[in-house]
Amino acid sequence: MMENSQDLCNTEGDGDGRKAVASTSYTPTADSSGYRLFGRQGSVHNSLGGGQAADVLLWKRGRVSFGAIVVATISWLLFERSGLSFLSICSDVLLILVVLLFLRANYAVFRNKQLQTLPELVLSEEMVNNAAASFRVKINNVLLMAHDITLGKDFRLFFKVVVCLWLLSVIGSFFSFFTLAYIGSIISITLPALYSKYEETVDRCYGKIHRQFSKHYKIVDEGVFNRLPRNAPKDKDP
Repeated sequence: MMENSQDLCNTEGDGDGRKAVASTSYTPTADSSGYRLFGRQGSVHNSLGGGQAADVLLWKRGRVSFGAIVVATISWLLFERSGLSFLSICSDVLLILVVLLFLRANYAVFRNKQLQTLPELVLSEEMVNNAAASFRVKINNVLLMAHDITLGKDFRLFFKVVVCLWLLSVIGSFFSFFTLAYIGSIISITLPALYSKYEETVDRCYGKIHRQFSKHYKIVDEGVFNRLPRNAPKDKDP
């Protein structure tokens, strides 16, 4: 009996110890895991696709990432500062590339050198089908949104679309298309790496902002949106 009671006490003590360890191991990181930027579930690398593109965006291949910034900057200078049109610059670049490759091939034949075999660039049927399926889903979502806005079914969606289009119009009045493309390219290469480095801090701040925004949005939703007239579906006569 004494041994059984001691074993029971030890078991309870171990259980309390485990609970204490579990409570002490609870960190702010676990508390902030409920709030993830853009509703992210897995790691940042997996959210970006988990392939070579994710490695470039997270600067795991630093030379390639830096080269992408250099190429984007040179392209922006050519398109924005040269004064030439997009079609002219693309045609000139392709012309120079074709001439150089043609001269290189003939020079190798003249010197009796064997050129390195180039890989064949072929789009597989699977890649085309996957891209078409993904594109079809996105187009259908846009058409569904347009359908709901046209029929006046969803005022919240209408409000969000109007605000986004207005912001794009304001931003487009200050920057050209090439400048916006350049800014987007720089942001896409730098922000994911910065977020991956300061993930916990960003998620914690995002959680606080999300709670405040949800509180104010609930007030506006109950005071304004719910009082607006809604189009009730009419039953058709048999």
